[in-house]
Amino acid sequence: MITGLHHISLKCGTPEEFEKAKAFYLNILGFKTVREWPEGIMIDFGNGKLEIFSNGSGIKTKGALRHIAFATDNVDEMAEKVKKAGYDVFIEPNDIVIKSEPEFHARMAFCFGPLGEEIEFFQER
Repeated sequence: MITGLHHISLKCGTPEEFEKAKAFYLNILGFKTVREWPEGIMIDFGNGKLEIFSNGSGIKTKGALRHIAFATDNVDEMAEKVKKAGYDVFIEPNDIVIKSEPEFHARMAFCFGPLGEEIEFFQER
C-alpha cells in the first residue's frame, strides 16, 4: 500500500526563517519549486518533496527525526556550497564503511540547515 516517500514537512516560525529556508533549498541546494500557496511552498528534491510552511509557532524540539539525508553524486561539492553560503558543516566529507553483510561503502557529510535541521549529503560508493 505504501508506494514511497511523498514529502518531508518543515515549519518556520517567522517570515524571515521562511525566506531563508526557501533560499537555502532553492538557491543553494538547487531544488525546484512544485507549487506555492500563501502559507507555504512544496519543493522537489528528485525522488520526493520538501514542504515548508511559513505559519509555524512554538518551541522547536529535535524529536525522533534525526536528520534528512539527500543522495548526491558529489558530497564534497555540496559541503563546499553550503559552507560558502555561511552554513555550518559539522561533519566534514569523509568515507565510511557500514559493517553490514555485505559491507556498505559511502561518502558523507553533515550540515545544519536554515531552521537548525540536520542535513546529510550521502553518496554510495
